[in-house]
Amino acid sequence: MITIDYFSDVLCVWAYGGQIRLDELQREFAGEILVRQRFMPLFADTQTRIGEGWKDKDGFEGFARQMQEVCERWEHTRLHPGVWTDCRPPSCTTSHVFLKAVSLCLGLERADEDPNPEARGVLDKLVAQTRTAFFEQAKDISSLPVLLELLGATGIPVASVMEMMENGEAYAALHRDEQLAKGYGVLGSPTYVFNDGRQLLYGNVGYRIIASNLRELMSSKHVEGEPSWC
Repeated sequence: MITIDYFSDVLCVWAYGGQIRLDELQREFAGEILVRQRFMPLFADTQTRIGEGWKDKDGFEGFARQMQEVCERWEHTRLHPGVWTDCRPPSCTTSHVFLKAVSLCLGLERADEDPNPEARGVLDKLVAQTRTAFFEQAKDISSLPVLLELLGATGIPVASVMEMMENGEAYAALHRDEQLAKGYGVLGSPTYVFNDGRQLLYGNVGYRIIASNLRELMSSKHVEGEPSWC
């Protein structure tokens, strides 16, 4: 089984647009790959990143226009007009900590974690729903009450998720993701990391390229020290 560390920020439009590729990858290679959801803090401070960083381009309003232009290229996206104009989450951190708390509740953060398809499916769906809540419904996913509403059909008790956040375990899990991203040299969202960090595919990468890398890894018998051809 090939392990993929998938790094993203829930507030990243490229990860939102690329969700369809991740879904197709997991459908086509079901049972052959293990995708681990990892998070990175590109939008940990949106006032600085967008408000200040885009002040010469009309700030949040200018950033929102660019998002609309980007999503107009994708038939599968449904960007809400209020994203970054009316709805401006101050940070991605609350969402990431919440999702790590859910991952812990599902038993997916252990060092010897078992590739439980059902549990991973629950987490994958919730990550996608969190992105959809912001990009398609213009909900402030930096708000914990908004996030807790998304638990819905997961069957995970709110109290269990809150415990993982309040006792610090979810923050520790998020920190491990961020340290792993630094170790791999991950530069942006989304990034697929294959082959124990030897291969990184970053940004708006086409599905065929991602799938070709996987097929090459699956078709070759790995020998320690052998150079990779993909």
